[in-house]
This record gives sequence, structure tokens and C-alpha cells, in this order.
Amino acid sequence: MNLHDVKNLIQEGEGYELEFKRRISSPEKIARTLIALANTKGGYVLFGVDDDGSIVGVESEKSEIELIYSAAQDFSDPPINPIIEVVPFNGKDVVVCYIEESKNKPHYFLGENNIDVGEVTRVYIRVNDKTMMASKEVVKILKSENPDAPPMKISIGENERRLFKYLEEHERITVKEFGRLVNISDRRASRILVRLVHSGVLRIHTNEKTEYFTLSYEIKY
Repeated sequence: MNLHDVKNLIQEGEGYELEFKRRISSPEKIARTLIALANTKGGYVLFGVDDDGSIVGVESEKSEIELIYSAAQDFSDPPINPIIEVVPFNGKDVVVCYIEESKNKPHYFLGENNIDVGEVTRVYIRVNDKTMMASKEVVKILKSENPDAPPMKISIGENERRLFKYLEEHERITVKEFGRLVNISDRRASRILVRLVHSGVLRIHTNEKTEYFTLSYEIKY
């Protein structure tokens, strides 16, 4: 990573796989971002870069790197292994932290003093340019992506057929809408939708306001 590469990243602006940080105030705060990147598609965090893309540099690259490693190792379960480089610019230093998409999803956030604050509240993902808490459906899907996860069986019954028909006409559906459609509990509706995502039949979409499911391709049934 050289200065030209850093400038290209800054020019792209913050997004799904890129975040700017002026500095690190505590490892707990940055840990959520690192975890979200590992749980999603990976990406970069540039330290010493303001929200508007201006390079301000870090006060001490050594202290910044120590905080990044603490965030990645001490506040994530399993730990994350960041790739860190220091890029100088006009007497200032930018710390570039690259997080690979994890093969051991989901990564959980360990709160202050490593307190377990509940499964769903400890999993973060990237949504557009933000770090957000994952829903229980997303947590289940992340677990199913783990190579050690057992295979998930799928069967197509009346509930699934009604779901496919609904999606052909309306394009999207939420957990609650599916539950009402076929008169089942939200919990059971969630399980069915998660299985269909895992099998590749459905896609899950998350934004800041809602979460919904769509067909991955045309279904013949």
C-alpha cells in the first residue's frame, strides 16, 4: 500500500468496504467496525483521515496500531487478524488497516471487561457505509456460512409454495409478513426464510430501516 493507493481509496469515499477514522478514542469503539467488516465482505479502515477525506495524520502510529490490535484481538470472538501498514504523507502518517472477509463467521463483540451481552447484540455487519447490529436472521445465516457448519436440509411444502407465489407478485417479504401470509409464528417463519437463504433460493437485504427477502432466481414449482 503506497500513497497513491491511499489517495485512490480516499477518492472513493466511505462505503460498504471503507471507513475513515480521524483517531481511535478506545479499542471498544473501533472493534465494532472491524467485526462488521470481517462478518461482511472485508475492507479498509484508514486512521488519520477525516470524514471529509482530508488527511490529518495520527499523533502516534505506534499507539494507534496497539489500539487496533487490541480491538481486533481482545474485543472480538474469534479474534481478527488485521493487516496494518503505515503510509507517510507530507510529514503525517496514515495507518491503513485491512480486514479480510472472515471464514469463521460470525465474529462476536466482547463488551467492556469481555461481558457477554447477548448473542444478537454482539454481532455487527456493514450496511452501506455504516456499522449496524445484525438481526437474528443474519446471525443464523452467518453461522451457516461457516465451513464447519452442518449442511442445512430444505424441503418445499405448502408454506414455501405460497411464499414463492407471493414473491413473484410482490418481489419482497419480511419475516412478519411471511408469518401472517401462512399463519405461522415469526420464529418458524424466520427458520424457513433462513434455510432458503442458505440454500441459495432467497436473498436477504438489510438497510437502516428494514430487512426483507427476495427470490434469487425464478422458481419453478
